[in-house]
Amino acid sequence: MALSEMTHIKLMGAGLNMIQQALSIFDSGLRLSVSNRRYQTMFELPDHLVTPGVAFEDTIRYLVTRGEYGPVDDTEEAVRVRVEAARAFVPHYMERQRANGRWISVEGAPLPQGGWVTVYTDITEVKLQERLLQARSEELSHELLAHAERLAQTNRALAASNAALEQAKRELTEMEARTRLTTEMMPAHIAHMDRDLHYTFSNRRLSSIFPGLPQDIVGLPASEALGPLFDKIRPWLDRALSGENSVHEFTHDASGRRIRLALTPDCVGDGPISGVYVLSMDVTEEAQARAALAQTRKRELAAQLSSGLAHDFGNLLTIILGLQGQLARRADLPPEALQQVHSTISAARRGGVLLERIATISGHREMHPQPTDLAALFDDMLLMARPALPTTIRLGVTLDKGLPSLMLDQGALQDSLLNLILNARDAMGAVPGEIALSARRVSDTWLELQVQDTGAGFSPEALEKGLDPFFTTKGNEGSGLGLAMVYDQITLSGGTVRLSNRREGGAQVTLRLPFKPAPAVPAKDSTAPGTLVLLVEDTDTIRETVRVMLRDLGHSVIEAASHDEALALVDLPGLGMVLSDINLAGPGSGLDLLRQCRARGLERLHLMTALPPSDRLRNAAEREFPVLAKPFTLPDLRVALEHVS
Repeated sequence: MALSEMTHIKLMGAGLNMIQQALSIFDSGLRLSVSNRRYQTMFELPDHLVTPGVAFEDTIRYLVTRGEYGPVDDTEEAVRVRVEAARAFVPHYMERQRANGRWISVEGAPLPQGGWVTVYTDITEVKLQERLLQARSEELSHELLAHAERLAQTNRALAASNAALEQAKRELTEMEARTRLTTEMMPAHIAHMDRDLHYTFSNRRLSSIFPGLPQDIVGLPASEALGPLFDKIRPWLDRALSGENSVHEFTHDASGRRIRLALTPDCVGDGPISGVYVLSMDVTEEAQARAALAQTRKRELAAQLSSGLAHDFGNLLTIILGLQGQLARRADLPPEALQQVHSTISAARRGGVLLERIATISGHREMHPQPTDLAALFDDMLLMARPALPTTIRLGVTLDKGLPSLMLDQGALQDSLLNLILNARDAMGAVPGEIALSARRVSDTWLELQVQDTGAGFSPEALEKGLDPFFTTKGNEGSGLGLAMVYDQITLSGGTVRLSNRREGGAQVTLRLPFKPAPAVPAKDSTAPGTLVLLVEDTDTIRETVRVMLRDLGHSVIEAASHDEALALVDLPGLGMVLSDINLAGPGSGLDLLRQCRARGLERLHLMTALPPSDRLRNAAEREFPVLAKPFTLPDLRVALEHVS
């Protein structure tokens, strides 16, 4: 059984009282913490001056006043000098003769946590022996006796210095341990290299920042520890050895991670540079967020610049179409003029389509990531894309094994991939060939998707400008917004787009999206009864379709076609969920209904709508409740309802 704290203190006090030296410990505030009985008897101190907490200044004043240090002219000045010396906390050793004629040695050392410990030893007998030896040893020269005395004093001082050195060594060891513990806890690689670029210090984080590199690298040259990465950062290391502080960001090719590297020269003042301090951090998520934010700001700026212009341009197109339509209906118009009128109408309609695409690429868009099974998504892609491809073009899919469910915006990703597949079809023309769609994991950082074709590939100009809005190689047949829309959708998710040509011929578009596994959904007990759901929808056919979906998910359903009809049912016993359309026939919307349901204590509340994302009512609803966009499939409905809180 462990000793109690009080027993501990009593045992420690008993032990201190058994030693022959006097001992005192004062804390950093110069107040007594510990003393032994010998301390009180040696200096004949009253009880209140050996009580823990008494001020050092009070003890010194008592001793000065009693004559412990001999006659003094100014008592307070003598007290002040000794108190200031004590505050310095400097290791010391001294010998002095007291007023009562006895000699003592005084040895003091600071403590790591502040304050100091002092040991007082009565050396009167030693001094008497020294004097006796000096008086009786006429054969010894005065120089030898003086030397012996100095040597004895030096030995005592050396012992005190050794004790101080041991204390300093312990403090240094503790400091080094704390420093190493701190660096190991940092989510970064922290290291030091000497001038020859050999590691003299490193925490064990190198392999967590750069997968595949070793952990224990102290003593290794950087070229061996870093491998191919060394050549990339060598110029920056040379600049650091020349005295330049620098911070760099680069992509680690093996893992696809974005790394921030900070290099600081190791020098004191204007002295020579003895090495380099190195700090490496994985900033991939930060870089992805920066890219998404930058794209959002570009879209906002484009929307501000184009909204007014698009409005006025749309009005002009409406007028042009109206006037040209009147001309086209005239019976007396010559055939040549009629052809020009139809050409003008066609151009105006094309301008309207262009306006819609500009609104799509520059308008407000929010990402809606949701758990996504890539195999199922690719199956849907094949169903959508194959009817649009001629029989001479094959469409193949390759998917890495073991890819988990990922958080992706399914609509944006499907739009992007379908756009790229159709672009590849147009580039291949009537020539037989193949379009290959693939997905793989790059470390745990990126999901990489590629669309490859066996066509002619990108021209040098297309490689340079292909992602720019309005750049097209299709002449009058293209708007120049296809790849720009892909770039917009992918970068909004924090990803990247890269155009290249294959060595064996053909074009290749590489998309990278942040690799974010979907959170695990707890398995549900298949024997548990479903929830009673109130379904509110004013269109009969839609209500019937959603009712079937809910029943397929194991729920019981009651139905209502309006706000008022639904409100009369919300107090039914056992009602566990409300799923309502936002727009309802009659007074009151689905948003009003769910607010009233929430006020009555219902928690599982969900809306559905076909309103566009820019609609004000939909925006207001999304700020308060989960909203499922129409049209949706059974898996979409399952995921939405499982995440209702």
